[in-house]
Amino acid sequence: MTPQLVVVDVVGLTPRLLEHMPNVAALARRGWQAELGTVLPAVTCSVQSTFLTGRMPAGHGIVGNGWYFRELGEVFLWRQHNRLVAGEKVWETARAREPGYTAANVCWWYAMGASTDITVTPRPIYHADGRKSPDAYVRPPGLHDELTGALGEFPLFQYWGPTAALRSSEWIIGASRRVFTEHRPDLLLVYVPHLDYDLQRFGPDGPEAVRAAREVDGALGPLLATVVDAGATVVVLSEYGITPVRRPVDVNRLLRAEGLLEVYTQAGMEYLDLWTSRAFAVADHQVAHVYVADPADLARVRDLLAGLSGVDEVLDRAAQQRYGLDHPRAGELVAVAEPDAWFTYYYWLDDARAPDFARGVEIHRKPGYDPAELFFDPADRLVKAKAGLNLVRKKAGLRYAMSVVPLDPSCVRGSHGRLPATAADGPVLLCSVPKGEPDGALAATDVHDLLLHLQGISDVTVSEGARR
Repeated sequence: MTPQLVVVDVVGLTPRLLEHMPNVAALARRGWQAELGTVLPAVTCSVQSTFLTGRMPAGHGIVGNGWYFRELGEVFLWRQHNRLVAGEKVWETARAREPGYTAANVCWWYAMGASTDITVTPRPIYHADGRKSPDAYVRPPGLHDELTGALGEFPLFQYWGPTAALRSSEWIIGASRRVFTEHRPDLLLVYVPHLDYDLQRFGPDGPEAVRAAREVDGALGPLLATVVDAGATVVVLSEYGITPVRRPVDVNRLLRAEGLLEVYTQAGMEYLDLWTSRAFAVADHQVAHVYVADPADLARVRDLLAGLSGVDEVLDRAAQQRYGLDHPRAGELVAVAEPDAWFTYYYWLDDARAPDFARGVEIHRKPGYDPAELFFDPADRLVKAKAGLNLVRKKAGLRYAMSVVPLDPSCVRGSHGRLPATAADGPVLLCSVPKGEPDGALAATDVHDLLLHLQGISDVTVSEGARR
């Protein structure tokens, strides 16, 4: 009989924070703890895809949380279809070797259309009049009402945005506990986002980070106790560590000033013109994919990026190959920020000309990642009152716009995406059983085989330096 395996992805977990998390740390006393490598870019979608396929981004194709879809002429972040991820996923490998093997995914990314038996992932209701209501996509369909009946609606507005908080992680953990006890999957994947919030807001070194670590550890306690008592093997891991930053870097504004990036205007607002721009950047934390339409511009754009304060490294295709990032979806150039810097997506030169979505939580409309969405605009004294009024409009069934996000990015204090400088600031993996312990550090690509080994599905073991 295949032993049950529960894999908990605690985003942002590092050895430093583990000191404040006794429930999680106790797993290592039962089994073991190891340094865990990550990939470039060290962001959720890329790293999770590496864990689940054992491939680098060049192999599975997830070069960031989003990219420029050249065939569509659009930038999309946070797509959800699993077919974007190339390669056999760990549960598919297991199922091929163990017929009847079952898997459940609670909020790991690229869940839509995945071949898991149970799927739970955030999915708002997009009403015909433009309103957006919190909800989740759940498969099988009957499980939706079971979970929402027990836990309430999925707390979308605590999952991301200025009000992002512990409640979303508590919902996910509660749903995972019910799935484990009532459906007994062989593999249960659990995504816990709570550490992402205050570590980006305030940085990883302050009291807010310690409080967040203690909060998520307390929330995880009942789930960990339940699965360990049931005899399941538990793996807790992280995708990246969040490090202090103080410098936002405006790549697109540089490209615009140099005449390489174009905009078009509607209703007095400027929009990034992807179709005519000679070069533009898709910013993603501390990594930016820079798309250059004409090869004749490559040398100039590379030199401009290399001379921009806050840019540490500029990777052409050959350099991308060294990092396992040389996929057709990647930019012709990839910029990596210096340790204390991160990249904005901003392309307008006058805030009065910014598009209306810039001041909202609009993860699917912005042509880049925007951590300022974690803040209410400190320059607007009435911002929270306005947000409250919009909630009243929402409950009344009226359309509303939450224009609460600042256009000043200086409030952001933590970021990620670079490869970690030290193990203390990087990811970590803990296992609850004394099996499969490596000789040294694990690579992110090792996780796929480790999970199979822990369930006795593969006799392949991992060791220090093992790479695909």
